[in-house]
Amino acid sequence: MSIARGAKQSGADRDHPGRGTLEAGAGGHAANACTMRRLTRVSHRRPIAERRESVADVTISVLMAYESLSSVPMSTANSISPKVSMNTTNTLVSLNPATGAPAGTVQTTQPADIGHTVARARAAQPAWAAMGLEARVAMIRAAVPDLKAAADRLGELVTLEMGKPLAEAKGEVNYAIDILGEELDEMLQALRTETLTDARTVTALHHDPFGVCAAITPWNFPILMPQQCVMPGLAAGNTVVLKPSEETPLSAALWAEALGRHLPADVLQVAQGAGDVGRALVLSDVDLIVFTGSRATGIRIMQDAALGLKRVILELGGKDPLVVLADADLDAAAAFAVQNSFRNAGQVCVSTERIYVQRAVADAFVERVVAGTRALIQGDGMREGTIIGPMVNAKQKEKVVAQISSAVRAGARVLAGGHDAPGNFIQPTVLVDVDHTMDIMRDETFGPVACIMRFDTDADAVRLSNDSPYGLGAAVFGAAAHAELVGRQLTAGMIGINKGCGGAHGTPWVGARNSGYGFHSGKAGHRQFAQVRAVSHPAPVTAP
Repeated sequence: MSIARGAKQSGADRDHPGRGTLEAGAGGHAANACTMRRLTRVSHRRPIAERRESVADVTISVLMAYESLSSVPMSTANSISPKVSMNTTNTLVSLNPATGAPAGTVQTTQPADIGHTVARARAAQPAWAAMGLEARVAMIRAAVPDLKAAADRLGELVTLEMGKPLAEAKGEVNYAIDILGEELDEMLQALRTETLTDARTVTALHHDPFGVCAAITPWNFPILMPQQCVMPGLAAGNTVVLKPSEETPLSAALWAEALGRHLPADVLQVAQGAGDVGRALVLSDVDLIVFTGSRATGIRIMQDAALGLKRVILELGGKDPLVVLADADLDAAAAFAVQNSFRNAGQVCVSTERIYVQRAVADAFVERVVAGTRALIQGDGMREGTIIGPMVNAKQKEKVVAQISSAVRAGARVLAGGHDAPGNFIQPTVLVDVDHTMDIMRDETFGPVACIMRFDTDADAVRLSNDSPYGLGAAVFGAAAHAELVGRQLTAGMIGINKGCGGAHGTPWVGARNSGYGFHSGKAGHRQFAQVRAVSHPAPVTAP
């Protein structure tokens, strides 16, 4: 889908931080009101000559493909069919995970068209780069009013497509819009030419575009993540092909249309579809690949990118620990544990997936967590009062249920939840008596489960927290100096002391170990979307 400046208003109603995937039917980092909703207007592809008439033309075309769903469980007695489906008319159907009803459809085409999409992006890139940083950022900034106008509808689509409560969905959309101006200012600062001087040389450090950027974004934050991957790519002078998750195609289409009205033709294009579309994009003639998704898929992308030494920015899985020390504020620690384990039904890259509590306060802490968990209200995200929604699809539910069942067979005890629930829902569950021999303490879960394990010494807490290939986020609760001492020994890329791992504005979103390769956000992150080019001259000779 090529989004051109001047595109007409769609027929769609105008009323915070993963997961992209290359695998068919997989959703997330680990593998609605039930009526048909009108889509952002999507036209069939026209001949290239027609699409190049003017930057003011409507040049929206959807490039979608869907590979076989033969490996995806189609349905069980207690689950809703897969989130997306393919029919003989090449239509991708987005389903509401809470009800199974269609949320809308988009047209699909074949992965072979990706090469043409990238070729158009490459043809458009020199003129886009030549506009200069200030002009590019001004064009992006001009989209803010249109994004605001679409905010309510975007929030509804997010809930209808992936299930999070409507208040959270609208919160994500409004947060993304509210911070965009500040982020664009930050991109200006990050990408301006810098000058270095010594006695003999003057060097200009330019931050030039790579060329064409492929952005493969997830379903769990389907507005915020495209913003964090697309905007710096565009600001740096790259053209961008966005491949959103097949779980949330409608949200991405409306978001991209609102932004694309203010951009020249082919500067931003959307390639909708599943795994074969994502892989075709990775293997195509792109220069930079930005991906948020599973560790396994990230490894595959690195392998494919290595063939052409393409640049990559990868935010991958997590298995975030929470350490609760004996001198912690137990009410605050338990409240955080409940919120961060179950928010978005645990489908957050920095969800708390392992909790280590010091033995002296373990009973009191567990009691608080269980009480907080039992107070959560679960249901359809469109229903007022809902706090926890469903899993995004049946496959993700089956994965989480399998981890819980395996842990219980190995000796874990269920203190809350743990019972089967209809459709794609999983009751918020608290497990104790867990250990590191269990899959649920080693592999990413990406579901509403709080696993609590006891420890004796600070050294035990550090050892257990670091006993993972992952290293995205972590949190430590305790007396400030004590918690800081423990926190600085953890191997995660982002560590919160008596809070979540998110930093002050301008902090990069960075994973360590197997949770990331490169990073985004903040001035340091924005520069990852640009090629540093040093141009040096002799320093002027001053007269004696």
